[in-house]
Amino acid sequence: MADKLDMMSMDVTQANIAKIRELFPSAVTEVQNDGKTTLAVDFDLLKEELSSVIMDEKQERYQMTWPDKRKAKMLASSKISATLRPDKAKSVDFDNTQNVYIEGDNLDVLKLLRETYLGQIKMIYIDPPYNTGNDFVYNDDFAIDSEEYMSNSGQYDEQGNRLVKNLDSNGRYHTDWLNMIYPRLKVAKDLLTDDGVIFISIDDNEQANLKKICDEIYGGENFIAQIVWERAFAPVNLKKHFSESHDYILCYAKDIALAVCNGLPRNMEANDRYSNPDNDPRGAWTSGDLSVGPRVESKVYEIVTPSGRSILPPSGYCWRLDKKTFEKYVSDNRIWFGEDGNNVPRIKRFLSEVKQGITPMTIWKYTDVGHSQEASQKLKELFGGKAYFDYPKSVELIKRCVQLYADKESIILDFFSGSATTAHAVMQLNAEDGGNRKFIMVQLPEPCDEKSEAYKAGYKTICDIGEERIRRAGQRVIAEYKTGKLLDGIEIVDKDKKLFRVNMSLDDILADDSLEKRLDVGFRVFKLDSSNMQEVYYNPNVMAQDLLESTVDNIKPDRTPLDLLFQVMLDLGKPLSSKIEEQHIEGKTVYLVNGNDLIACFDDNITNEVITAIAKQQPLYAVFKDKSFANDSVAINNEQLFKTYSPSTTIKVL
Repeated sequence: MADKLDMMSMDVTQANIAKIRELFPSAVTEVQNDGKTTLAVDFDLLKEELSSVIMDEKQERYQMTWPDKRKAKMLASSKISATLRPDKAKSVDFDNTQNVYIEGDNLDVLKLLRETYLGQIKMIYIDPPYNTGNDFVYNDDFAIDSEEYMSNSGQYDEQGNRLVKNLDSNGRYHTDWLNMIYPRLKVAKDLLTDDGVIFISIDDNEQANLKKICDEIYGGENFIAQIVWERAFAPVNLKKHFSESHDYILCYAKDIALAVCNGLPRNMEANDRYSNPDNDPRGAWTSGDLSVGPRVESKVYEIVTPSGRSILPPSGYCWRLDKKTFEKYVSDNRIWFGEDGNNVPRIKRFLSEVKQGITPMTIWKYTDVGHSQEASQKLKELFGGKAYFDYPKSVELIKRCVQLYADKESIILDFFSGSATTAHAVMQLNAEDGGNRKFIMVQLPEPCDEKSEAYKAGYKTICDIGEERIRRAGQRVIAEYKTGKLLDGIEIVDKDKKLFRVNMSLDDILADDSLEKRLDVGFRVFKLDSSNMQEVYYNPNVMAQDLLESTVDNIKPDRTPLDLLFQVMLDLGKPLSSKIEEQHIEGKTVYLVNGNDLIACFDDNITNEVITAIAKQQPLYAVFKDKSFANDSVAINNEQLFKTYSPSTTIKVL
């Protein structure tokens, strides 16, 4: 018998109870809840299992707390019935791209992504509101009357989510910000790979609080660094005390024992120090001092150079190598005595054996990763001289984060996408090093001020600006990659030191059929919306029986088959970037996801012939509407046909 799809976000509570059952099976039991069997914890038995480590409720402890913290925790694990609807018109290269842009409240989006991308995201970068008193903060409690709405000077996004200016006159100034950020960080942790890392930009307003809640969520032992980014290069003389010239970036690992820092790429200046004057077959090398202090008597001995000169280490020093190891180094041609064999010996260090990544420091200078003003100017130039976004982060800053902890096949997530700098950085880095990194951007469609230049230019929301930035940045990246020349005038040379052609217009570049195909500068756009399913799907008791019988199906009338397909994909854990093919069988539209991972048909009047053709393709999952079969006979034959042609297929219905 076909199973009914849940069509809800992941039930984290049940997943956690299942983990408890693995450790303490006697403390977990099964209970009936609304006709469904669920797991429940017997806390008295659990206390008995842990009796030696249970803390007295009155015992004082070190902790950080604030009003509604418990509610914020519960919010992170609560289930939702929502979906992500594709928008092909706003997408770029929808059928082929592996990049994703999602419009909607990021907490709900993260919950929807949790099952599909659980443990799949290698790196997260976010730039949340800094809580300066004018930032809009997501309000996750929507029970609000119109008078309170007006008094808070709030506004609504396209999904009806409320945005509120968190003014510093608000008595819950820090509390509201913490209640906003806490559940989002908690859900985000589940998405990280075991060796994954999160970077969070912040300033002094919430830095101390943010570090404490990150210590709680990610574990203080998984703290990697607090980076200081020099975001400004000139003082603001109007400041009364100090002119702030930096922001922070907090960096945490999911498991610091597994996280690997790739280091910063070595630059040409560092490599130019290496040469090969003796034509060593191991390639270029440089030499290092053989003497070291303090003096260790066992490493003080006489060395005779090839020219016959006797040498001892300087006073107070000894040789780095004991005599036996030194002789091995000589026989392996790892000691350099100079071209005439008469110099003080030095150790040869080969470029091929040097650690390729340079260990990063915790102060990032604007000369290395850019500053806010430069980022604003470059974004303005990308939009033809129009300034549509305030205070974007620099591409070089985000590139450095990606370089340090992501590999060339990683998925990068930014759920406070803003102007989409992270997407730009991922595409740029892929062009530079041949990577195939994918990005997922999430942004609340916060309305633009109707008086702003962005609104007048047709950008109604922050998402409109971010999506257009990705389109333009993608074209820029391709143009630079193909011509070998950055469009701001900086020339790039290839490995043979030859310049590529540079005198082409952007239109000519994009029209060139020889364009390299490997660069993915497209993205699929999705919009957060209520579930595709009617309320009766989740609660059959909400409708009278006679009305229930007259219902054709459980699906809302304005939803398309593609809408249904992506909600099914989320429910079954299939990535939003999955390859989708469309087949037509006996006049019915059939969708294939990643080959035969999932095959779905949402048409009405499905016949035995259609089911047989699908079953013969032996999908992992086959999905149909519950009431889409041509007649009861077809519905009954459905299971038997799959048993005949594809017994391992799991059949699901809506």
